[in-house]
Amino acid sequence: MERNRDRGNIKWTSLMLPEHLERLRDWQQEDQYTERSELTDWELQSMQLTLEHGWRSKCELLIKTWHDGEVRYHQGEIEALDSANSAILLGDPFGTERIPVADIIDVQLAKGTDGA
Repeated sequence: MERNRDRGNIKWTSLMLPEHLERLRDWQQEDQYTERSELTDWELQSMQLTLEHGWRSKCELLIKTWHDGEVRYHQGEIEALDSANSAILLGDPFGTERIPVADIIDVQLAKGTDGA
């Protein structure tokens, strides 16, 4: 009897339409969506000071960004500031990455970085 139920599940799984599979993928993406946290003035000022310190001292930074519901982590040294596009150029061993300032939600000095 148990075997029959299992065959029924296998049968229905094979009958899923592409539209169903697409909707399931969309549902999974919605489930993984992360809301952007609202930053206080103090947090914004603290991030700005950390970015400036990292740029002037050539310290390695840990930068957390939010874009389209996804949180990403970046690590490296600031190579340049692009004020025309409101972005920073962050260099790491794999190349240079352009990070829009509006996407930044957290900045920290990397461990072991003394700023000297």
